[in-house]
Amino acid sequence: MKLSRTAGILLLTAFNVAIDQISKIIVRANIVPRTKTDPGERINVIGDTFIMMNVENPGAFLGMGSDMNPTLKLLLLKLLPIAVLVYLIYYIIKTKTLDRLSLIALSCIAGGGIANVFDRVVFGSVTDFFHLDFGGVFRTGIFNVADMSVTFGMLILAYVAFFSKKKKTQTA
Repeated sequence: MKLSRTAGILLLTAFNVAIDQISKIIVRANIVPRTKTDPGERINVIGDTFIMMNVENPGAFLGMGSDMNPTLKLLLLKLLPIAVLVYLIYYIIKTKTLDRLSLIALSCIAGGGIANVFDRVVFGSVTDFFHLDFGGVFRTGIFNVADMSVTFGMLILAYVAFFSKKKKTQTA
């Protein structure tokens, strides 16, 4: 049985939301969160290179916007992203000329975005819990599965844009 294009898009998007939300449920239930007065629990998964912790991020990327006034925060961190995500889903479903890799990429971006916006709306913050540190040369902020979905989607889009063989039309 072959899955319809729209069903595939919605399933991949929902899968990204689901794995993110499941991972956040596990983290919230099992790792003591960091607060202003308590550094919380740090779990060294691979030495000091891969660390798990529970951090509630009230802002956007790397906490940007966490100190905005509530009205601006509502507009920029909830309403605008919801509008963009609704349009993105509409665009993915309606644009029949997108290649398979672009569909996968955009579905991952939509799923990750929906998962983080869901957290902002329901919990007032986004739960982040992964941190990578490769000896100070390369360090990440604290991130989550939704962030990985968005990053993966962006990398696929970059690949498609730069390395995908484009069909050349012949002119007579």
